[in-house]
Parts: sequence; C-alpha cells; structure tokens
Amino acid sequence: METLRKILEQADASGLAIGHFNVSDLVTLNAVFEAARDLQVPVIVGVSEGERRFMGVRQVSALVKSLREEYDFPIFLNADHTHSLQGAIEAAKAGFDWIVFDVSTLPFEDNLRQTKTAVEALKALRPEILVEGELGDIGSGSEIHDAAPDLQKGLTSPVQAKQFLDETRVDTLAPAVGNMHGMLKSMLAGGTKKRLDIDRIRAIKAETRAFMTLHGASGTDDNDLREAIAAGITVVHINTEARLAWRRGLDEALAKQPSEIVPYKILPQVGDAIKRVVTARLNLFSEKDRARPASV
Repeated sequence: METLRKILEQADASGLAIGHFNVSDLVTLNAVFEAARDLQVPVIVGVSEGERRFMGVRQVSALVKSLREEYDFPIFLNADHTHSLQGAIEAAKAGFDWIVFDVSTLPFEDNLRQTKTAVEALKALRPEILVEGELGDIGSGSEIHDAAPDLQKGLTSPVQAKQFLDETRVDTLAPAVGNMHGMLKSMLAGGTKKRLDIDRIRAIKAETRAFMTLHGASGTDDNDLREAIAAGITVVHINTEARLAWRRGLDEALAKQPSEIVPYKILPQVGDAIKRVVTARLNLFSEKDRARPASV
C-alpha cells in the first residue's frame, strides 16, 4: 500500500485534497471509513489529545490499523494538535502515521525551536513518520462558539512560513489563513460561513512549495474550500461538523425510539448522519481539474 507521503504527493499534483476527520468513538470512525471506502478515496482520521485520552492511544491505533489491513484500504492516523514532545513520542511509538506538533501559541522563535527539536526526535524514532508544524493563530476548540476571536493579527506570513519550514524541516505546514477552530452559533443553520484568505494561501504555497493543511474547516464556504485547494491546500480538517452530525443524529434516534436502550439499535442512525457529512466533504475535496505545481 502506498505511504501517506505518496498519497499527499499525488493529491498535491492533481489539485485534490485529502479529507481529515477527527473521531472520538467507534461510531464516528466507522462512518468516516465507510464514506471513504464507498467513494474509493484515501482518508485520514485524527485524534486530539482529549480524544486520545478518551479512546486510548494504542487502542485507536490498533483500530485504524485493523481497518487498513483487513480491507487493504488507505486510511491513516494523525495525532492532532499535540502540545508536548512526550505526547508526540507516545503517539509515534503507538504507530501513528502523522503527528501535528502544535506549539503555535508561543512566540515565533520558540515555536520554531521546539518544533525543530520535535521533528529531530520523532524522525530519529521513526524516520518515515510525518510531522506537521503550526504557524499562526486559528483559535481553539472544535465546539460551538458565541463569537469569533480576532485572528487577523495571527495570520501566517509567507516569509515566516518559509523560514519555519527551512529550519524545522517539518513535512507539512498548518497556516492561519482565515480559518478558525469550531463553528459559530450563527453558522448552525448555514446562513453564516467562514471565509478564507485565498491570496495568502497562494502566496505561502509559492514561497514554500510545502504540503499545507487547513485546520478548522467546518462551516467554511464551499467555494472558498474549492479555491483553497486550487491555491495549494493538500489536507482539509473537519471536526465540528461531524460532532454536530453526531449530536443531531443521536437526538433524532432517541426521539424516534424513546424506549430503546440497546446501543447497537440506536447508534446506526448516528453513524448515518456522520457519514452523510463526511461523504459530502470528501466529494468536494476530490473534485477534478484543479492541477497545480507539485510540492518539493
């Protein structure tokens, strides 16, 4: 089976993006896997530090590995937003394919220095593992927020992005380009959408030629996502939309079956709701005719 790096190279050269979906239970994991398998597109599942505490680091790694091996299917596992070297090493030892080492709240020089140290340590442990660094401010929490923080001062500079990549040697970069973790209450009905700085994405890509990840994409305007992928985004993270589908699916299932107590009779409707969201996003990320120059 092709490696995650090879999958990213192919997506980048073809002007496509790989979907990344956070999971915190088997229902969501199966929904993501089934959607990707139905469409025959690679997929990445991510687990944040909180999601790892809930599911178990080795346990979620074993689940993803079992799906990949049993079905011979390109599903990969990412340790999302890992804030300590200890946590990153734990995930690497457990067999994760990718580590997001995120100390982006620190000043630039501290972020650069700590990320470089993490890359060196992780590559010494497992040379094939991919490591991502984050640069800029995209807020925190894949939740429903009352108001958006002011993220304009934390947007990623193309010049700093190149310096960060050159010195840290990260495999992928997560920039701040108007994206934001979570969704606003005003976005729940679909009337309000996040908007991205497409020119900034294009400038960072031109400066770095790096694989770029768009975090916090839930609630983003569909056309902005298309333009972001065309401009150089290689991986798109979705979490809050899937969590919202999980909750709505559960509420609907309980409303339809108020006396039911058997989990496997209630939860399939939750999985179906998540799968619809994942399928729609994967279809958008996989649209053709967005070829762009390959990364190096």
